[in-house]
Amino acid sequence: MLATAISKIQGSPISAIFDHATQLRAEGRDLIDFSVGEPDFDTPEHICDAGIKAIRDGITRYTPVDGTAALKDAIARKFSAENALEFSHSEIAASAGAKPLLATALQTVINPGEEVIISTPAWSSHVGMVEVCNGKPVLVPTTQDDGFKLGVAALEAAITPKTRMLFLCSPSNPTGAVYSAQELAKLADVLRRHPNVLIISDDLYEHIIFDDNRFATLAAVAPDLRDRILTVNGVSKAYAMTGWRIGYAGGPAWWMDGMRKVSSQTNGGPCSISQAASIVALDGPQGFLATWRETYRKRRDIALDGLANIEGLKVNKPEGAFYLMPHCGGLLGRKQPDGKIIETSSDLASYLLDQGVVIVPGAGFFCDPYFRMSIATSDTNIIEGIRRMTAACNALV
Repeated sequence: MLATAISKIQGSPISAIFDHATQLRAEGRDLIDFSVGEPDFDTPEHICDAGIKAIRDGITRYTPVDGTAALKDAIARKFSAENALEFSHSEIAASAGAKPLLATALQTVINPGEEVIISTPAWSSHVGMVEVCNGKPVLVPTTQDDGFKLGVAALEAAITPKTRMLFLCSPSNPTGAVYSAQELAKLADVLRRHPNVLIISDDLYEHIIFDDNRFATLAAVAPDLRDRILTVNGVSKAYAMTGWRIGYAGGPAWWMDGMRKVSSQTNGGPCSISQAASIVALDGPQGFLATWRETYRKRRDIALDGLANIEGLKVNKPEGAFYLMPHCGGLLGRKQPDGKIIETSSDLASYLLDQGVVIVPGAGFFCDPYFRMSIATSDTNIIEGIRRMTAACNALV
């Protein structure tokens, strides 16, 4: 029999769609996949070379559970140079990806019944991690009208005596919303009035920001809150290293000490080879990041232009990340050619899948009627996928 907490939670809907699409492709289906949340670029050659060198140099053994000293040095340099944050080794941890690092951070501080504030649309795993800890996710809705950003009044209203943590994710998965330094400063004013509330800042999409927007992170904006903030990042999205599985965080030593205790009993240290490659990623040439960012921006604009011609959809221009989050309420109530009525974003996703297009319905992000569409794919795929979407939506009556 499953533990009570596990029996209550759902598996990741994003993973389920990924697995379904993989199966359909194996069966020979022609799919344009807008569901995958990872760069379509190859890991840069100099980073790959560092991994190969590590293997040949015999760097293939266990490492400390929270990462090697050399990797921590590189992470400290990154935080200092890019975020104006100074961390010692005792305030840094690395893990086999940002996802397990986030889960460990929650396990370290969340007691059963304590509340964690998460704005929606939200990455499903942020919510699932809280549930695994027997915590209570407090979901605060945002919409296109407010730029998918948590406002001061909404944050204040969500805080109760049971509130233990606030989750921030900027640039956001799934909406692409980016909090400015000024917006974070206003949230910090609220958090100062509630000293028992911890904050996790998920900064994984830091290097994918468009137009005149600028990246800001709460620990730098509000240094007086430093002892309550865990700043989480990783190499996966920025450096196209999803399969290398390295995430890292900087935060107060007391929190890190607890995370090391949990990790020492539940998982081993990150892959030694991946750590060696990640050092080169963080310390090496960064010029390609701007090139990739511009590619994403162009793809975003291609997608926005195409989606604007689909009656029934309404979409914001994302400020960062590589996702669009269209509102599809205008399509609900319409009838498919086979007579079935589109009642939810999940119905729309199933219908589009039959037409060869994979999207993730809003239900997977605790919002409806929206869906997430990844633009981490080629211009050709985006154009063809939207052509199929347009034809499918035009066939609804």
